[in-house]
This record gives sequence, C-alpha cells and structure tokens, in this order.
Amino acid sequence: MTKTIKLEIVTPKGTAYSDDVEMVTLPGVEGQLGVLPLHAPLMTQLVPGEVIVRKAGHDDFLAVGEGLVEVTGDYVAIATDMAVASDKIDEAAVEEARRRAAARLNEKLSSEEVASVNASLARSLAQLRVKRRHHG
Repeated sequence: MTKTIKLEIVTPKGTAYSDDVEMVTLPGVEGQLGVLPLHAPLMTQLVPGEVIVRKAGHDDFLAVGEGLVEVTGDYVAIATDMAVASDKIDEAAVEEARRRAAARLNEKLSSEEVASVNASLARSLAQLRVKRRHHG
C-alpha cells in the first residue's frame, strides 16, 4: 500500500505547502475530512479552519481560509485564499484584524462589504483558533 500522498496548498501568493505526507485532515463544508493515500477521488469546498498535516509521525498545523479541495488516490490539491503555518501566525496582529473586522460590521455597509468583512473575520478567527490551540 502507498504510504504517502502528495499535498499541494496554493494561495494567491504562491505555493504555501508542497510535500509527500501520510495524512491530511481538513475543514470541508460537510465537516472535518481525513485523507489517506488511495482515498476515493472527490472535490469539496474548504471552509476557514485548520488543516492538520501528518508527516513522519509528526503533525503540522495550518490555518486556512475558504477554497476548493481536489483529492485523487495519490494527490490532494487545495486552492485557498489563505494558508498560514501555526508557528508563523502573529497572534497580536491577527487579533487586531479581528477587532477591526468586528467593528466594521457595526457600520452601514453594502452587502458586498459585509461579505468581504465576514470573510476577513473568518480568516482571522481560523488563525486565532489554530495559534491558541497549538501555542506555536
């Protein structure tokens, strides 16, 4: 049996992660999804949250935003608007961004602005949850 699966996480800024891994756990629209080598092919929506990458028996954690996931038997491709490793998250800066986004929701905003602010808020909350859970 194949022991690894290729994981690629791509954001608008470039490739955030690319390696052969043992398992990927990701936040899908239907809930948390675990992907092992030889997983059945699927496509799903990624929601803001935490991706757990198991490699060589060790787990790495990334905060991710919205996006799409494609799984084949030997490949997981994630296209997302944000992917930040837990040890790279600046908790103070993210908390300030969360506060600004929450305050903007009290302003008179168009529906497009509300959607943008809510997306920003969701990305900030995902980063804070990952950072605070793993104290990386």
